Amino acid sequence: MARTFLSRLCAFSFLGLAAPAQAATLDGLAVQVTNTSEPVLCAEKDNVAINFASPEVKSFRIEAAHPAYMGSLRQDRWEPDWTACEDISEETSTKPHPVMQTLYEDGEMRITGLTFSEFWRPTDVTVTIGSKVSRNIHLLQLLKKRDGKAEEVIALYPGDGYWRIKPLAPRHLDWTAYGSSFIVGPVEIDQRPVTNLKDVAFDPKAMRFTLTLAKGGKAHVTVADLNEERMSLDVSFDQAISGVPFATLRSMYVTEFNADVARIAVREEKARSWREEMIMNFRDASATDAWMGRLVPSRHNTSAPDVIFNRFRAEPAPSR
Repeated sequence: MARTFLSRLCAFSFLGLAAPAQAATLDGLAVQVTNTSEPVLCAEKDNVAINFASPEVKSFRIEAAHPAYMGSLRQDRWEPDWTACEDISEETSTKPHPVMQTLYEDGEMRITGLTFSEFWRPTDVTVTIGSKVSRNIHLLQLLKKRDGKAEEVIALYPGDGYWRIKPLAPRHLDWTAYGSSFIVGPVEIDQRPVTNLKDVAFDPKAMRFTLTLAKGGKAHVTVADLNEERMSLDVSFDQAISGVPFATLRSMYVTEFNADVARIAVREEKARSWREEMIMNFRDASATDAWMGRLVPSRHNTSAPDVIFNRFRAEPAPSR
C-alpha cells in the first residue's frame, strides 16, 4: 500500500515530487502545519482540524484529487451514519427543503444559491455575481456542464466560509461524494473554526471567487484546473495573515474504515523523504506540501477526494 501511495505522489508533479532541476521552483515556503483534531465516535461530526499558518504566505494552492483506489471503485457509499451520535441526530436532515435559485448560467456552468429556513449562526454575507447582489444565500453551488448534465464541483457556505471541492466524476461513475471541507482567510473560533466574510463575488469569465474578509482585505480563489483527475484552486490574499491560521482543513475520522480522511503525509522543509502518519497521530510540522486522504476505501463517502495544500508563496499567485 505504501508503494501505491508513493507512486500516486510521483504521478503528480504538482505535489512537488519533481526532477531535481524542477524542485527549487515547486518547493515554496515551509508553513506551520498543526493538528487540533479530537477523537469522536459519531461519523457525522467534523472532528479533524489541520491548520496552516505563516505570517509570510500570500498565495498557495489547494487541490482535490480522486483517491488512489478510485479506478477500482464500483460501489459508492454516502448515506449518513448516525451511530453513536448523541448531540446531533437524524432530525438535522428533516428540516424543510431549502429554497434554490439560479444566480448565473451559461453554456459551461451554473451557479445556484440555496437559502435554508435556519443556519447554525447569524449571517449577513452578500453574494455578488456581475451587477446582481443577493442576500440570505447560505450555500453556493458551482455546477460544471458536460455530456448534457450539470455536475456539482464546488460548494461554498458564505456564512462560515466553508468550502468543499471535487474533481469531475470518472467515466465509470455517474457521481462522486464530497468529503473534507476547508476554510481560507483568518481562521477564528466560533463554536468551531470559521472564516468571517462580508461578501462573496464570482467572476464567471475568470472563474474567480473574491472573498471580502470581515477583518479587512480580500482573498481571491481561482479555479486553475478541473478535469476527471483533480480540481486545483489558486488562493491569494491581498495581505498576509499573521497570528491565526490562514487555512484549515476540516474532516471526519472515527476509524480507518469509517473516515473522510484517515492519513496525512507532509513534505518537511529540506527533507529527503515524505513523512506519513495516521491523521489522529500527527502533531506538527514545518512543511512545503501536505496531503490528506485515504489509502483504503471507507464506508463513509467512499468516493470523496484526497486534499493537497502546497505552492505556498510570499507573493500573490501569477495571474492567469
